[in-house]
Amino acid sequence: MSAMIATRDAYGQALVELGRSDSRIVALDADLSGSTKTAQFAKEFPDRFFNAGIAEANMVGMAAGLAAGGMIPFASTFAVFAAGRAFEQIRQSVAYPRLNVKIVATHGGITVGEDGGSHQSVEDLAIMRALPNMTVLCPADGPETAAAIRAAAAFDGPVFVRLGRGKVPVIFAEACPFAIGRGVTLRAGGDLTFMGTGLMTAAALAAAASLAGEGIDARVLHFGTIKPLDRDLVLQAGRETGAVVTAEEHSIIGGLGSAVCEVLAEGCPVPVERIGMPDVFGQSGPADALLEHYGLTSTHLVAAARRVLGRKG
Repeated sequence: MSAMIATRDAYGQALVELGRSDSRIVALDADLSGSTKTAQFAKEFPDRFFNAGIAEANMVGMAAGLAAGGMIPFASTFAVFAAGRAFEQIRQSVAYPRLNVKIVATHGGITVGEDGGSHQSVEDLAIMRALPNMTVLCPADGPETAAAIRAAAAFDGPVFVRLGRGKVPVIFAEACPFAIGRGVTLRAGGDLTFMGTGLMTAAALAAAASLAGEGIDARVLHFGTIKPLDRDLVLQAGRETGAVVTAEEHSIIGGLGSAVCEVLAEGCPVPVERIGMPDVFGQSGPADALLEHYGLTSTHLVAAARRVLGRKG
């Protein structure tokens, strides 16, 4: 995990490559194309790029119209605006009629950093996960992001993809596969299971390596798809390890931790510790300092593993 790349950078490159191979691919942005990296697509395909200005709701409506006309639109803005300001349009114009629109939201989570709590979306996965017909993706790194964007383009229906701002460790191979609705086992283990999504999967791998030095054998699962969640993989881990720690750069309410707890409560009740944002907004500060402040590090995951093992008895 030495290389570092921002998932939004991987998105920009993948979108251009898709545009070269499929003339139905179009891109929309809400005056943030330099930040969301759709500017790369705009430069190469100016006739297939639409800047809606600071009008996210209009952008989603435009995307819905393009999808109804047979195009495959990718609409991008920051996660706080995509899931918040444009929610009604996503609900009514995209999810309800199940149109083939891809909402790619960058700058998710507290690692937006100094922009502060107003711009740090900690609730977007929960909001999108609650929408019928919506598929929700949260890749871990650059290679998986590229694969997820390709999978989203090939999938017929609404997709919400959550990406970050800063560079994150590369944990997947360059040509990694991505199957919507399928989790991935990154490390075998029988004592407990870490279940991560987004940038927290790298922290889960680091925590598992640390615990191995103490003789604790931790399994690590990654969920690039939050909805539909890979129920079979979750239940298998619950049965085989008997203890689970979830990890996400998102509120512990409504995201991966909630989804995992719902599955386990119904199918295999085991002790669970949820690592994520508590029920608070973020604040301004350097990304690494915020992760430490809110307990979203490998050190905190190790502590959670010890707690859940104690509950496992």
